[in-house]
Amino acid sequence: MTRKVNSIAHLAQKPGTLFLVDSLGALLTAFLLFVVLRNLQSYFGMPEHILNSLSAVAAGFCVYSAACFFLEAKRAIFMRAIAVVNLFYCMLMLVLMGVYYSLLTSFGILYFLLEIALIGGLVYLELRVAAEMHKSETPS
Repeated sequence: MTRKVNSIAHLAQKPGTLFLVDSLGALLTAFLLFVVLRNLQSYFGMPEHILNSLSAVAAGFCVYSAACFFLEAKRAIFMRAIAVVNLFYCMLMLVLMGVYYSLLTSFGILYFLLEIALIGGLVYLELRVAAEMHKSETPS
């Protein structure tokens, strides 16, 4: 437990690391959606126009997180913002999975559930780090 708390405190001191992870993850997501899933759409089932839209959103998240990394943003609000939009992205994917469930293949369901799980874990970490950052930013 102490190690986990120390990791959160360390990330709160150097939030750029988490912004970089988020940015690279969003870049990977955009690439997978736009290049891999779109070109192998019959194996995943999600309509191409939806994959294009999700890819554009992921690319936007990539740019935001990269900007926070390069600008060395240390404010908890920036971390909380990316956590919230990541959470909404997960909810959007769940809704889209429900809407297009009849078209999705087993690979498609697996891909989107894994993506939601990974992003969900990142959201949890980002919110914990943002809370720790907020504590250190608040004057005593």
